Amino acid sequence: MARIGNRKKMIGFSKAPIIRNPVVDHVTGDKIPKSFVFSRGKLSGSLKQLLKDLRELMLPYTALKLKEKKRNNLKDFLNVAGSLGVTHFLMLSKTSSSPYLRVARTPQGPTLTFKIEEYSLALDVAKSQIRPRRPPEIFKSPPLIVLSGFGTGEEHLKLTTIMFQNIFPAIDINTVKLSSCQRIVLLNYDKETKLIDFRHYSIRLQPVGVSRKLRKFVLNHQAPDLSNLRDVSDFVTKAGYGSESEPDDEASTVTLSSDLGRVNKASTKSAVRLQEIGPRMKLRLIKIEAGLCAGGIIFSEYENEKKAQNQDNEEGEDDEEGDDDEEGEEDEEDS
Repeated sequence: MARIGNRKKMIGFSKAPIIRNPVVDHVTGDKIPKSFVFSRGKLSGSLKQLLKDLRELMLPYTALKLKEKKRNNLKDFLNVAGSLGVTHFLMLSKTSSSPYLRVARTPQGPTLTFKIEEYSLALDVAKSQIRPRRPPEIFKSPPLIVLSGFGTGEEHLKLTTIMFQNIFPAIDINTVKLSSCQRIVLLNYDKETKLIDFRHYSIRLQPVGVSRKLRKFVLNHQAPDLSNLRDVSDFVTKAGYGSESEPDDEASTVTLSSDLGRVNKASTKSAVRLQEIGPRMKLRLIKIEAGLCAGGIIFSEYENEKKAQNQDNEEGEDDEEGDDDEEGEEDEEDS
């Protein structure tokens, strides 16, 4: 009889799902950025859901079902990332005081650390809406990125702008397909509070001057209920049907260059509608490291606050010295 030898079980890093997407854009020729979104340490239930929401936001160029184990360290993720062409890490962690989000460029950095001041899950955003809209096909293409308020000239904001611009694929306005522009990520920086408002929206186009009833009829191919109407024309002209369409602002209307779906036709005006799908966060940039979660400190919010406090104290001391000198001169004049 043949002998069966003992086989050793190989225990190591769990195999990450293969990201079956092109490495290079066939139009621009640029390398397509890809990401891993994972946790560092234990997370609460709501933060675990936030992690899932961030993975969906980064679709399609991310590992949606990336498996993590407690013994995995940053080197393990880095070793797997190289063979899959992953360019960015988004790491979610939690301390005793607050949660944090780190965004890093692989393999050599830099790393931006954000304190999450507030956050709302995609489920919470959907519950707050009368008609939530989250069709699965909008996640087949990456979101557009819009940055507002970052043009202050400060170096740490420039690095933040470059990081977020490179985390999503670049688009060519001459060759981009309108059907691929389904989502948008908006980051707005407030100079006074130093907070970044992070929002995620779906993009929807509606033909101008067409009621919701007509749009629904064209899209669903279902015969409307005309039992209460005298004529078919009443379905279009009767007051009440037209009032259901939202008011069309001239600033939010665009002229389409190509057909988009059954309703929006080329050379016609369509209104652009944004509907939030989440997640929503308020971020505070607290640190920038030169390497991957290591290296020299390029920016530190706490050090800047200390410097500002020291300058204020020095100015206060100078003012007090100036007042003492003036009082001394007045005493000499009186004597």
